[in-house]
Amino acid sequence: MEKAINRQRVLLQHLQPSTAASAPLISASACAAGDSAAYQRTSCFGDDVVIVAAYRTAICKSKRGGFKDTYPEELLSAVLKALLDKTKLNPNEVGDIVVGSVLAPGSQRATECRMAAFYAGFPETVPVRTVNRQCSSGLQAVADVAAAIKAGFYDIGIGAGLESMTANAMAWDGSVNPKLNEFKQAQDCLLPMGITSENVAQRYGVTRIEQDQAAVESHKKAAAATAAGKFREEIVPVTTKIVDPKTGEEKQVTISVDDGIRPETSLSTLAKLKPVFKKDGSNSSQVSDGAGAVLLMRRDVAMQRGLPIIGVFRLSFVYSSFVAVGVDPAVMGIGPAVAIPAAVKSAGLQIEDIDLFEINEAFASQYTYCCKKLELDPTKVNVNGGALALGHPLGATGARCVSTLLNEMKRRGKDCRFGIVSMCIGSGMGAAAVFERGDAVDELTNAKRIQSHNLLSKDAK
Repeated sequence: MEKAINRQRVLLQHLQPSTAASAPLISASACAAGDSAAYQRTSCFGDDVVIVAAYRTAICKSKRGGFKDTYPEELLSAVLKALLDKTKLNPNEVGDIVVGSVLAPGSQRATECRMAAFYAGFPETVPVRTVNRQCSSGLQAVADVAAAIKAGFYDIGIGAGLESMTANAMAWDGSVNPKLNEFKQAQDCLLPMGITSENVAQRYGVTRIEQDQAAVESHKKAAAATAAGKFREEIVPVTTKIVDPKTGEEKQVTISVDDGIRPETSLSTLAKLKPVFKKDGSNSSQVSDGAGAVLLMRRDVAMQRGLPIIGVFRLSFVYSSFVAVGVDPAVMGIGPAVAIPAAVKSAGLQIEDIDLFEINEAFASQYTYCCKKLELDPTKVNVNGGALALGHPLGATGARCVSTLLNEMKRRGKDCRFGIVSMCIGSGMGAAAVFERGDAVDELTNAKRIQSHNLLSKDAK
């Protein structure tokens, strides 16, 4: 009850008109970054939802990579523990942990995530739940936590993602309802993802050479980012074991580098690869293992603890940072081309206002199409490579992208204010979320002084 009363008091303060005797008066003005968007701010408020930390494991090839013998919950516990260790946060203060996951049986994965929280040092009083919106599950977890904080359910929460495609393969359990034969779109929900990728290439004219070029560039950028140490800030080293499949010998290793990147990838080597689904077929992301976690809280809570604010998840009565949309299941990969404009509009911005894009490269065809459709500046998109090189651990990808985006925005400083994370979603959807760099606003950012609010009519003078 006390929390509800305090929240009402904050809302009433926002609604009350200022007086000449109060603090300096301000009114909203257009975005200071030279934007033409309708986005407006008067100040940063204590109930803003902010991100103070975002970490991930390395991403490893499933069944062959560094995590092939690692229990899934060990990956999640590593990133959850990193949030506590690096922020010195009291785990008792966390209101909820929401984990995006796709392939594992629901009840089992929910239990594994609860176990991971205990391994990481969280007490029994902190609840855990899972969420599954296919490939956007990690981003959906972050959005769910942000919405819960804004609604006043709690002040601090964690949005995370986990996938072990070594432990859990893509498969259909049980029989298929024959009713789907009456509904073409229901049938298309069961299309193999590779076929939907080929559909995108065929329907929208994406050539094999364009797809190969996208893959080459992804590997090249990811290799350069790794060599430059750009991923060190976001990757949590995981000490685990690797079992020799021939001898059964176990060896302890520490995994801290993505192992799917192939710096030597070229157009000529890709041209020699045999397509899986169709002639001149698409490149795809790797099946992978990995986890990520994002720590969110109210701005005033973060400031009280002296925590760095690395990102803002903008939510208000007028604007929202997150959008999920539906598209034709037969070409599910076009999701970002629909979700990004919707999210940008919902945030009160325009595409031109976005400084960085982190778009999941599920398939080269759909990634290429989305970039072309939206006429995106290539120098702003996946600047450190994407899933074609790094891999795509389905439930973890959203959290991974948030970490990668915010760290790059931090490096770029004042030249980079807004970034977006987006991905396509199996069965025909897309999701996108807009983030603002954490130090891009202060008490008077995007605001200008005014002389006075004259609340009296002329007759009253």
